[in-house]
Amino acid sequence: MKNLNKISIFLFLLLGITFTSCETTDLDLLDDPNNVTLDKADLERYMVAIQIDFKSFVSSFGSSGSELTRINYMFGRTYIDNYSAETTNGEWGLAYQGMFSDMVGAELLATEQGKNKHLGVMRIIKAYTLMTLVDFYGDVPNSEASNPSEFPFPHADDDAVVYAAAMDLLNEGIAFLDEPGDAIANDFYYNNDYGKWKKLANTLKMRTYLNTRLVDSDAINKFNAIVNSGDYITNTSDDFEFRYGSSPSNPNTRHPSYNSDYNVSGASSYRSNWLMEKMLDNNDPRIRYYFFRQIACTPGSVDANGVSCPTNQAQLQCSTQPKPAHYPTTMAYCNVASGYWGRDHGNNEGIPPDSFKRTASGVYPAGGRFDDDDYTFVGLDQGGQGAGIMPVMLASWVDLMRAEVALIGGNTSDANALILSSLSKSIAKVKTFRSLDPDADASFEPTPGEITAYIAAVGASFTSANSEDKWNILADQQFIAHYGNGIDSYNFYRRTGFPKTLQYNVEVSSGNFVRSFLYPADEANTNSNISQKLNVNGQIFWDNNPASPSFPFAN
Repeated sequence: MKNLNKISIFLFLLLGITFTSCETTDLDLLDDPNNVTLDKADLERYMVAIQIDFKSFVSSFGSSGSELTRINYMFGRTYIDNYSAETTNGEWGLAYQGMFSDMVGAELLATEQGKNKHLGVMRIIKAYTLMTLVDFYGDVPNSEASNPSEFPFPHADDDAVVYAAAMDLLNEGIAFLDEPGDAIANDFYYNNDYGKWKKLANTLKMRTYLNTRLVDSDAINKFNAIVNSGDYITNTSDDFEFRYGSSPSNPNTRHPSYNSDYNVSGASSYRSNWLMEKMLDNNDPRIRYYFFRQIACTPGSVDANGVSCPTNQAQLQCSTQPKPAHYPTTMAYCNVASGYWGRDHGNNEGIPPDSFKRTASGVYPAGGRFDDDDYTFVGLDQGGQGAGIMPVMLASWVDLMRAEVALIGGNTSDANALILSSLSKSIAKVKTFRSLDPDADASFEPTPGEITAYIAAVGASFTSANSEDKWNILADQQFIAHYGNGIDSYNFYRRTGFPKTLQYNVEVSSGNFVRSFLYPADEANTNSNISQKLNVNGQIFWDNNPASPSFPFAN
C-alpha cells in the first residue's frame, strides 16, 4: 500500500493533477518560473505527500473502526484473528515512514523559509494522527520517533503523554497559523482558508476532551469553553474532508469504495446488514444515497411490496438456515427486505456468485450511484465516477459530540435538539451528492415532508425513551452519520458501550472485543523496544470502563 501511494504521489506531481474538484494547479507554477529553487519545490512536494498519506491513513483506520461498530461489514468470526498483527502494517507505515518522516524534512524547509502556514497545517495533521495511533494501539513511539540516527529502535511513550503532546501540537498549529506566511501550493482540504484550519484544531481539542472525559474531571468544562467561544466547526462549509477525483488511472484518484464496487466483475464488498436494516426500518432519508441495490429482493426476505423472495442456498446460504440461537428474535440476520443484500457481523462464509446482486456503495460518500429503484448491475464509469469524499470531521458529527456532553449532564432537552440539528446537517449534506449521478431519477429523492417526518420521529422517540434508550438513540445516529469513517464511532463505542442493540457476532465464541489493536508485525518483529501484546484486551488510558468481556455489551 505504501509503494502504491508513493507511485500515485509521483504521478500526481509529474502530471500536475489536482485532487480538488474546484481548481487545477500547475505544479510548475508554484513559484515565479524564473525563481524556482529546489528547496521550495521540495517543500511543496512534501506537503502533497503528507496530505495524501494522511487521507490514506484516516481512510484505512476509518474502515477498521467501521467494521468493529457494524457501520461496515466485518469478515471473520473471532476478533483477534480478524485484526492480527499484520492487519495495520500499512497504516503504521503511513504514519511513521510516511507522514512523520516527511514532516522532519518539510519542517526544516518551512522554518528556513518562514512558511508558517505550512508548519501550522503539519502540526494539526500530526496531532490528529498521533491521537488516532493512541486510540487504536495505546502506547506508541513519539519522543524518539522519526530520528533513526539516534533512536533506531524507538520506545513507545505512555499513551496519555502522547495525547498531551498532540494537544500541544494543536496549540502550536494555531499559533503558526496566526503568523504571516505564504499559502500552501496545494491545500487539498481547506484551499488555504486558515480560519477553517483553526476551527478544525479547536474541534480536535473538543474531540480530545470528549475522549478523555472518563479520566479527566475537568474535560467537560474545557469542552464547553470551546463551544462558548464559537470558534469550532459548526457549519457544513467548514467540514474537514478529502475530495476524491474521477480519474481511473495515472493516477487513480477515485474513492476506494467506488474502485471496489464499480468494475467489470461487479460489487466486491458487502454492506452491513445491521446498518441497512436500521435505516430501512426507520425510513432514514439517507439510505438511497448510502447504498445502491442491484436487485429488488433478497433471498428469504420480502420486496418493497411485501412479496416473499425464495431462499437461495447457493447465493445466500444463510437464507436456508435458522437464526443463531444467541440472537434475539428482533435482531437483524442474514437478509434485509427490499433488496438490501449484505452480510452479518462476523460472517466468514465463502464468496458465492453474487457480485451482481449484493448491495453496492452509493453516491455518498463513494461517488457511486444514487438508488432510484433502477435495479441494474454496477459497472465501469457509473454514477459519480468515484468523485466522493473521505470525511474526517463534519459539522453534523460535532453536534453529536455536543449531544453526548448534554446527555452526560442530564440535559436531555439540549441533547435532543443537538441530535436533530445533526440530522438536519447530515441529511442536507448527503442530499447534495445526488447531483454527482447525472443519470439518477431525482423524483426518488426524499421529499421535504419525508425528511421533516423522519427528524420529528427521532425527536419523539428520544423524548419518550428511558435513560438507556436515549443513549441507544444517540449512538444509532452517531454510527449512521459516521458512514464513511468509523474512527470516532469506534471511540464512542468504547467510551459509552452504546448502542446495546448492535447486531451480535454470528459466532457466539467470538472472543473479546478489540479494546486496542495488536502492534503491527512490521514494527513488533523488528523493533526490540516494542513488545507485542498478548491479546486485544488492553484498554486505552481514557477507557476506564469494565474489562472485557462484560463491556461493551453487544460483543
